[in-house]
Amino acid sequence: MTLLSTAQHFARASRRDPRAHLLPIVIAATLSAGAIALVTYLLWPTWGTDPARGPERIPVSVGGTLFNVPSAAIRRKIQRHSGPQERVDLAFTFPSLEPPEAPKHVSADTAEEQPQPIDRIFVSIAAHRDTLAPDMRLRTIYPRYLEQASTTGGLTMRAFREGSPYSGEDLFTSGNPALSARCSRDAATPGMCLTERRIEGADLTFRFPRSWLSQWRDVANAMERLTAQMYGRKG
Repeated sequence: MTLLSTAQHFARASRRDPRAHLLPIVIAATLSAGAIALVTYLLWPTWGTDPARGPERIPVSVGGTLFNVPSAAIRRKIQRHSGPQERVDLAFTFPSLEPPEAPKHVSADTAEEQPQPIDRIFVSIAAHRDTLAPDMRLRTIYPRYLEQASTTGGLTMRAFREGSPYSGEDLFTSGNPALSARCSRDAATPGMCLTERRIEGADLTFRFPRSWLSQWRDVANAMERLTAQMYGRKG
């Protein structure tokens, strides 16, 4: 049927039925709606509604030393970029050593301000600017303020004297695996331990709950693994 004959057919039908002239409009609207639905289906994103994720690891230079850090482990939004930085703060769950999951119902802008659980190892990487190295402090500064040593569970413990710069803390050391941790004592808040190591132009500072000293070998090995993952050539 030609276009002219079709038009004549609709014209004759409209004279017989006043509502017949609506039929072409209905047909055209149906075809248009179908075309729009098809285009929408073909162009609709297939990757879901989750926001785009950045790279899993970010190369950062701290104190001129290159580290490859997991982006999800970085605690401060302002530090989530590659290139030179003065300091980077990270957190890892223990014992998995995976970056912690983002808090639910908390925006990315405020997540870093929320209280952190104590199932984590916190790591700070900062340029040392030629300050006294951690191993030198252990050998030359701490001994001036330490009480007599005692050994428990394979760890040597020495309390810092009252009135010293480290009053209220204890020093725990071991040679195998290597560990030296300065720990605050339990009080209104649980005690925390701090251990440091220097890598080229940066100092790595690890913090973990004092209660973890009951499994100190696992903690010492975890810190070695984290150091190798971020600084070593293998992830």
